[in-house]
Amino acid sequence: MAVCAALADDEIGALERIMTARRLDADETLVVEGESRKRVYSLTEGMLRLSMALPDGRRQITGFLLPGDYLGLADDEVYTASVEAVVPAALCSFPVREMDALIETYPRLKDRLFRFTRAALRQARENQVILGRLAPVEKLAAFLLALSRRMAENKMADNPVPLAMTRADIADYLGLTIETVSRSFTKLRNQGLIRLPDAHLVEIVDRRSLEAVAGTVA
Repeated sequence: MAVCAALADDEIGALERIMTARRLDADETLVVEGESRKRVYSLTEGMLRLSMALPDGRRQITGFLLPGDYLGLADDEVYTASVEAVVPAALCSFPVREMDALIETYPRLKDRLFRFTRAALRQARENQVILGRLAPVEKLAAFLLALSRRMAENKMADNPVPLAMTRADIADYLGLTIETVSRSFTKLRNQGLIRLPDAHLVEIVDRRSLEAVAGTVA
């Protein structure tokens, strides 16, 4: 699922020549909102969270990146969000100028990044749908289903759904309080729609009913 997937040997070699490996500890910052965009990244291990600072000082998490996701396509001259590791993470780092040159040289690389752009747009639409739900339990149900779908798309186990992020992260993403998120988890569990083996694992027991709660059943 990474940027080098399905590329020819010469294309992969060209990528490797400009690539730098990067590792992050949990909660370590990769980029800060407003910084000059000098590098783009492909996540190969772990999870990243994207966030923006609100005028009142609060944090709004705008998304989570999974292994295979690409960071930097949606930005122009500066990074539009701060990026931190949720758990220890590994990335491939590429200078923007050199990557732009390779994109013009290798059409398959351009096509690959175009697919990443379309995926990012789909995720942005998903985010709007999730945040547009009225009830907290609807937001949480939609979030769990979206995360499960993304993990399946990225060739990862999609059920049980591993939740690397904390309840505080989920709250800041959904625009809720931690207490409300915890109550919503409990409500879905009591309804028999999910199981919670531990704080970082959610088993979807009744996907159809969970979709009904999220409002995604036709």
